[in-house]
Amino acid sequence: MLRTLLEELKNEVEAISFDIGSLPHYNADLDGDAAPEPVRALKAAIAAADALLFVTPEYNYGMPGVLKNAIDWASRPGYKSVLRDKPAVIISTSGGAIGGARATQQLKLTLLATITRVLPWPEVFITNAGAKIADGRLTDPESLKLSLEAVHALLAEVPSPRNS
Repeated sequence: MLRTLLEELKNEVEAISFDIGSLPHYNADLDGDAAPEPVRALKAAIAAADALLFVTPEYNYGMPGVLKNAIDWASRPGYKSVLRDKPAVIISTSGGAIGGARATQQLKLTLLATITRVLPWPEVFITNAGAKIADGRLTDPESLKLSLEAVHALLAEVPSPRNS
């Protein structure tokens, strides 16, 4: 899904994705100056970003553990992290009829603790994802339309260079 969105937006935004699977399990003893290189890279990428787009599946009624782990690393130091005040949008998916709504709610609650500015609308839940994704691409036009609307709402939260 993310790959499809990035391809659709290539002429509008400069976007990067980050491999959160490369992060070690969160360990408070390694926070701060002792943080492993992948953690420092994650924080640098977030700090450089104007906004954040979370595209996540739902597993067992919640967000994937690897995503929670990434947020735990990025959220330090508490209330002063690189996540603070970043505008963000969440797009969730699941193979079922609820479309990742529970993962979105869990992710919103976690991001609330980091003072990330999650847009309350539009919310995008991609239901029955298995039927809408083929060969690693989102193929459902309505889901793509809703996802792009969410990203454009996020982009509207980012000051343009001409306005700053």
